[in-house]
Amino acid sequence: MRRTFVLLSASLITLTASAASAQNATPRNLILFVPDGLRGRIVTPQTAPAMAEIRDKGVNFRNSHSLFPTFTMANSSAMASGHYLGDTGTFSNTIYTGYSSVPAGDTVVPFIENDAVLADIDDHFHGDYLNEETILKLARAKGFSTAAIGKLGPTLLFDHTDRGKNTIVIDDSTGGKNGVPLSDEMKEALTKANLPLVTTPRGDNSKAGDARTPGTTSANVAQQAYMADVAAKVVLPMFKARNKPFVLVFWSRDPDGSQHNTGDSLNTITPGINGPTSMAGIRNADNNLAQLRKALDELGLTASTNIIVSSDHGFSTISKESKTSPSAKISYDDTPKDFLPMGFLAIDLAKALNLPLFDPNDKNAPVAGNAHPRAGNGVLGKDPTKPDLVIATNGGSDLIYIPSKERKLADRTIKALLEQDYVSGLFVDDELGNFPGTLPMSQLGLKGKAVTPHPQIVVNFRSWSSGCDEPTNCSVQIADTILRQGQGMHGSFSRGDTLNFTAAIGPDFKSGYVDALPVSNADVGATAAKIMGLTQKPKGTLIGRVMTEAMPNGATPQAYTGTVTSRPSANGLRTVLNFQRVGTQRYFDAAGFPGRTLGLEVDGGKQKTAAR
Repeated sequence: MRRTFVLLSASLITLTASAASAQNATPRNLILFVPDGLRGRIVTPQTAPAMAEIRDKGVNFRNSHSLFPTFTMANSSAMASGHYLGDTGTFSNTIYTGYSSVPAGDTVVPFIENDAVLADIDDHFHGDYLNEETILKLARAKGFSTAAIGKLGPTLLFDHTDRGKNTIVIDDSTGGKNGVPLSDEMKEALTKANLPLVTTPRGDNSKAGDARTPGTTSANVAQQAYMADVAAKVVLPMFKARNKPFVLVFWSRDPDGSQHNTGDSLNTITPGINGPTSMAGIRNADNNLAQLRKALDELGLTASTNIIVSSDHGFSTISKESKTSPSAKISYDDTPKDFLPMGFLAIDLAKALNLPLFDPNDKNAPVAGNAHPRAGNGVLGKDPTKPDLVIATNGGSDLIYIPSKERKLADRTIKALLEQDYVSGLFVDDELGNFPGTLPMSQLGLKGKAVTPHPQIVVNFRSWSSGCDEPTNCSVQIADTILRQGQGMHGSFSRGDTLNFTAAIGPDFKSGYVDALPVSNADVGATAAKIMGLTQKPKGTLIGRVMTEAMPNGATPQAYTGTVTSRPSANGLRTVLNFQRVGTQRYFDAAGFPGRTLGLEVDGGKQKTAAR
């Protein structure tokens, strides 16, 4: 196996005076617009005209990358800080914290897309679990006006330690008991604009359905219309009146929410996330962006404002089919026959390792033989308060923690995972040593200065294309989730999930430029900091690079491609990682077992579209 090397920042590349506004007397404004779950190749002038215009008239980052695991909070931490996950400790949306979080339901595996949970984790980890400064925190310290508006969880993360004292925060919880408080200034401004002080609920868009009832057929229009109105009619005029530079983060829940909950494809993988509900979600996010750009024009702010559009990850349609899983052979009240249940990984590992299974989301109650954990998470071992294994269920990949870090237990777990047809690639904590069929986590930037517990094994699930002209637009994946086959999920190492959408326009970016170099969400954070003239004092070294090639007269570095392959396991499986490199910076295209991951070429360079 090729030896690992540390991901170092490429942001030390020297910029010319005209390459970044940090060199200008007055820093520019910045809007970071995040269309959650937007696929990299789905944007056209028909599907998303506002985003297509920014891409085509500004900079088209056509070789863009989400960080793996390809989840929202993980990539939010990268955009917010410019660091890889090994430094931020935000390894997925559900993580093991090593203590029981009361706001999360008194569980050791909290779902962290929640303001109260983020505050609790911050408190536990010395006031700042992220352990790296965020761009909004740095910006307000330098005198910028700052605001974060949008989806619950990632929105707050951009200035999570401030909690609304200086940065304006509007999300799903605004106006509720767990929401970040509004300032008197914001309350007065909202009232003057005839906007409520409580965020509009999602309504039908929040309905996920079940195995017999389809989910939503409505995009998240009403809630996001409220948030876009707050941004365009209240926050931007307020910032203009202050007459100083600003940064606004707008995190659009769509298309993610509509793709997750889509009711267009119950229990079938076609049309999956390409049905009318998902497409309406894409257009909804695009309309929000168009409204913000219109407001900039009307306020005379366009010429002084940079806009970066970057989705946190791509998206895939869910499959729940497996021929090897013991859990798929059990009958459950809420799961179609022969389908994988919620929490299949925890169930299968409990059986393979002959360990009792307890539900950390149900006061550590034992999980019966014909039941599954409520949220899919599991603690395995004779004593649930001192577990042998903890499984944090997330979707297209899951995290496994071994608190004892026992190598023999890790070896048994890996061998059990290698027997399952839904697994495609395993990544193991370097501290445990090398195991056949697996690659070390350091290859992915998952070993750094994080203060939250590092997982010992990251399990990637199988993915493939359902068949279309652009395979990343119709990626399918096995997903450990309460959502149903035919609905949407992400989190895997499929190129369908790692290929996100990124574009930029404004005075500090080139016009009509197609950037062929690889970029990532960590680069978005590093670049945002640079164009605002912010100086970071990093604790970790896993830092994104400044995308200088996209700036006028900026340096254009060279890119390279590479592959890392593990030793074969006893059954011949190898974890393969395809990556690109700029300097020492790595960009992860796809990984897993060839033939089981979309984006890993097999059979003479042709990607399989079948399930196996």
